Amino acid sequence: MSASETEAGVEALPVLPSLDMGETEAFYGAKLGFTTTYRDDTYLILRRGIAELHFWRAGDRTLCENTSVYLRGDGIVELYAEYQARGDIQRLSPLMDRDWGMQEFYIHDPHGNLLRFGRRLPLPER
Repeated sequence: MSASETEAGVEALPVLPSLDMGETEAFYGAKLGFTTTYRDDTYLILRRGIAELHFWRAGDRTLCENTSVYLRGDGIVELYAEYQARGDIQRLSPLMDRDWGMQEFYIHDPHGNLLRFGRRLPLPER
């Protein structure tokens, strides 16, 4: 991507598979705080802050179980605390500092999509 494309506001928006749009919408809304901006029988768009996730209707669970998205930002520690305080997100990993200079936690959605949340550790913490 050239500098002019970046300056023009190009964004990357992940498109993940969903086995059931209603179940996906309910999980991301009730558990993760996303709001629905569009939904039909085969496509769903969810947003939280500047994060936007798209979902397409899939019929094969292995697609979900082999798909992931990485969401990076400075508010990860607060987001983790919010999700941990809820106590009802079954597949929430611990928040950990990684050898590659990131602090991360993971969530699997009901269909198996892996959500990876992270922030760059400041240099003195690495």
